[in-house]
Amino acid sequence: MAGVLRADRVWVETFTGLRVDQFGRLLKAVRERGGEGCGWGRPWRLPLAERMLLVAVYYRTNLTMRQLAPLFGVSPATVCRVIQRLGPLLAIEPARASQDAVERLWIVDGTLVPVRDRKVGASSRNYRFSANVQVIVDAETRLVVATARPVPGNTADAKAWRDSGLAAHCEGVTVLGDGAYINTGLIVPHRKRPGRPLLKAEEEDNAQHRKVRARVEHTFSRMKNYKTLRDCRQRGNGLHHAVQAVARMHNLALAA
Repeated sequence: MAGVLRADRVWVETFTGLRVDQFGRLLKAVRERGGEGCGWGRPWRLPLAERMLLVAVYYRTNLTMRQLAPLFGVSPATVCRVIQRLGPLLAIEPARASQDAVERLWIVDGTLVPVRDRKVGASSRNYRFSANVQVIVDAETRLVVATARPVPGNTADAKAWRDSGLAAHCEGVTVLGDGAYINTGLIVPHRKRPGRPLLKAEEEDNAQHRKVRARVEHTFSRMKNYKTLRDCRQRGNGLHHAVQAVARMHNLALAA
């Protein structure tokens, strides 16, 4: 059975949110990580470019594997194997603080991703089973710096941050967080105390803080154009691989 979608410009740009040259850089990175295959067993029916397109379309549209199979002319089982094989190879590489770290400004926040796997998620404030994913974003470029492994959605942001290990990537960098990150070492807004209103300077600081921190919300909005982050059906490490892959494609889409 012949498939409909091929790794041509029209399909790549329509279904992945990436330009052809950006998709090519992603393809090169996956090939360098061993995406062509393990060198033994039956060869893949689809070339690497079309397998990469399949994974990107899956994350972008959140179609089921039965729906993707006829589009690429393969079986649902093959679609599953391709996603499980290539999904982890798309992972973003966490950025390290550079020489100009003192001049950089990063923002951290958590976002809730609805999940089907009850071992990954928990009933949270949005009344759905979801997972809390901590993400660091560069305030200037809006690029994703690093993401943490998902934790149950009822986990407080401060605890999720402490347990994530992301603080190791932020040494020497100024990092903003919202009021949920109090006592974590991040820059958080001034809080009102009983019987003590905020000073005018503190209110101005909070206004500037909100203005800058809004950029991480804009990043979440762009990342959730990849609909797998609106209802993730993957189990086990599937959500972690999806977030990492979406972060990498988001960064590529913002690249010049």
